[in-house]
Amino acid sequence: MLRALARAATLGPGVPWVRWSGSQAVVSAQVVDLRSDTVTRPGPAMSRAMAEAVVGDDDYGEDPTSYRKRLQSFLGWSGLCLCPPTQWPISSPLAGVLSHPLPDLPHGMLDLTELEKVLARGHGSPYHPVCELVCLENTHNSSGGRVLPMDYLHQVHLLAKTYGARIHLDGARLMNAAVALRVPPARIVEHCDSVSLCFSKGLGAPVGAVVGGPKDFIEEAWRFRKALGGGMHQSGVLAAAALLGLADAEEALLQDHGNAQRFAKGLQELASPFCFVDPATVETNMVLVRVSGLSPSELCQRLQAVSPDEVAQIGHAVRVLLFPWTEQSVRAVWHRGISTHDTDLALRKWELVLRQLEP
Repeated sequence: MLRALARAATLGPGVPWVRWSGSQAVVSAQVVDLRSDTVTRPGPAMSRAMAEAVVGDDDYGEDPTSYRKRLQSFLGWSGLCLCPPTQWPISSPLAGVLSHPLPDLPHGMLDLTELEKVLARGHGSPYHPVCELVCLENTHNSSGGRVLPMDYLHQVHLLAKTYGARIHLDGARLMNAAVALRVPPARIVEHCDSVSLCFSKGLGAPVGAVVGGPKDFIEEAWRFRKALGGGMHQSGVLAAAALLGLADAEEALLQDHGNAQRFAKGLQELASPFCFVDPATVETNMVLVRVSGLSPSELCQRLQAVSPDEVAQIGHAVRVLLFPWTEQSVRAVWHRGISTHDTDLALRKWELVLRQLEP
């Protein structure tokens, strides 16, 4: 089912019209793509910055874009390593990692009592593995973009330090967290020993990420990057896109967060028995919608389809692109490609679909 939705969805942004089955009518359909914040495309300014970037060979330590200096002050780390998307199935065994997942609380945090049990169990005991690394994610994807509070990060840091463990922060959407907390990213990172930041999500760059940490840690990261085939060479092209995305990140992400909240409140006001959302849980650019009475896959199909009477009922033909998130929910993600007008169009389409489901 997911493959079928994906195949159909890929036609959306590149094909601005939909032909109705069984009819000769052709209608222009507005595509509102809420599948992920990775679907953004470089705008004219970003494309120009990439085309005009002065490049060297990053594999030899050349840095004509000075991205390291700018990101060092931004993240508060002296060491940085620009990376391609990580190949997790390969990198985990290469690093000799044995993971011990802990269940997430509804707001994306770990139960600190359970965390301490895991940390303490191997501390000074020859019968249990020693936990050397605690991994956190901020914002927390599976919890719908929830933000980890600063006092919680401080408590985890103290626990890890007590038992000799380090903390790595998966900051794929670190900027979303910083904007929501109204603090510089470096304030969040100061509770961690290392961090990763993705450029191809809310920042709108086409590819790339950076790993930050102490100098000796980054030297080891460079070695593993090479082992995974990660020689970046003319990385100034990617760095230029990332730096441009960072330049207006606060303004762009505030708009994304506002539009996500606008959608959540609008959907709640529809008071449909088929969908439920709690705007209080929408802290950044994601909205998790609980689905009842039909499968998430069917809801996604209905939101993507265009019917002949749609223009007459809501004034537009709209295709809302989503993926099922769980067996009982769908996730909608806002990004630079979605305006307030697009958000309102998505709400109208959602209202139409929910009305059609009523007996």
